Amino acid sequence: MTTKKITKAEQGEKALTGFADNKGLEFLQEAMATEYAGMEFQLDRLKFPSAGATVFEVADDEESEAVKEIVGVIVLHHPAYAYYAEAYQGGHQPPNCCSFDGRQGVGKPGGQCRSCHLNQYGSSREGTGKACKNRRMLYVLREGEAFPIMLSVPTGSLKSWQAYAMHHLSKFRKLSEVVTKISLKKAVSSTGITYSQLTFATIRLLDDEEKEAIAKVTEQAKDYAISFMEMAMNPATDEAAATA
Repeated sequence: MTTKKITKAEQGEKALTGFADNKGLEFLQEAMATEYAGMEFQLDRLKFPSAGATVFEVADDEESEAVKEIVGVIVLHHPAYAYYAEAYQGGHQPPNCCSFDGRQGVGKPGGQCRSCHLNQYGSSREGTGKACKNRRMLYVLREGEAFPIMLSVPTGSLKSWQAYAMHHLSKFRKLSEVVTKISLKKAVSSTGITYSQLTFATIRLLDDEEKEAIAKVTEQAKDYAISFMEMAMNPATDEAAATA
């Protein structure tokens, strides 16, 4: 059976829906250049569950939303390595050393990540893992929203992430050119510990208009990522400025 391909002209208004409808982005850019000029915004974070739970929590400073899956475009992603000399206590505790490109560490010990002894298996205080925790930071834009949300991919989900990314790379595609569904499944480690693991699936490819709109969001996300990296290394600076 032959399937007729519907053209843009036949789709009419549908051609401007989805991620191609960037009116919200244009409004946002204008607003931030006028009445919101000088204000700093924090992106919402996707909280990762523990003990094998399969529900995310999208949290901001005021409220949270429980969701089974996240569907959107990964507009940006980068490594997020962090080493804590003492056990991490949570909050805004800065790492002793971190890297946001997976190549160069900043802090102590700093230097090349590939050859760093803290980035080798067996260096962890617990088990056979690494003392330097290797994660991946994703910025996911959901349809109809102005800002992407942040998701930190933990070590236990890196293999599934890498397999998904490599699949699209082998097709000569960027992840910012596809709509991705991110969900959770229950997994068990080699030591019998139950944990939550990310799964990634392709929903569809973006069309040319959507790619053009997403490219603008990616540039904004890059600017935010730079600020986030600086704040991660020295959060006390922002706190001091807030009380000055």
